Formats: sequence, structure tokens, C-alpha cells
Amino acid sequence: MGPRILNDVLRTIVNAEKRGKATANLQPISTVMVSFLNFMKIRGYIKDFQVFDPHRVGRITVELQGRINDCKPLTYRQDIKAKNLEEYKLRTLPTRQSMKLPFI
Repeated sequence: MGPRILNDVLRTIVNAEKRGKATANLQPISTVMVSFLNFMKIRGYIKDFQVFDPHRVGRITVELQGRINDCKPLTYRQDIKAKNLEEYKLRTLPTRQSMKLPFI
């Protein structure tokens, strides 16, 4: 199994928030990570982010606001069909208000 890039990125952001830093540098990058950061920017959890050299290893600099308490990706190893997605959300998440799912 390969590295979980999104998990590492979210842990880096949360650790930087806990330390009170204004920015966090994220490396390596992926398109999923960029779309997730865009979702966080729209919702107001981060100020802005900049992508440097996306065609190579790349680096993202994120400006933090101090609004993130905890953030973890939901990872699963089974395939879920679209018709079973609502059932999976009800079974997995503790409450409907506790988490935001950007891709569902």
C-alpha cells in the first residue's frame, strides 16, 4: 500500500494549527489535495493556498486562520456503490452535523 498523502497533509495542517503557526508547507501534492484545500478555503477554514511547481514533486503553502480543531480523512478499503453511499455515511459517521464531506 502506498503512502496516504491526504492523511499526511491533514495531520501537518492540524499540527501547525496547534503550534500557532501562520503557514504550513505541504509536500508532496496531488489533485485531490488541491480540491480538498479549495473546499476548506470556500468554507473559511483556511485563508489561502499557493501551489508551487505542480508538475514535479510540488509544494503547497497554506495560510492558516486558526479555525481547525481536528481534521482526518475517512479511508476505507472496500468499494461502495452510489446507491449504498447514504447507508455507509449513516453507519460510519457519528452524527450528520459533526463532519463535512466535500466529495459526496
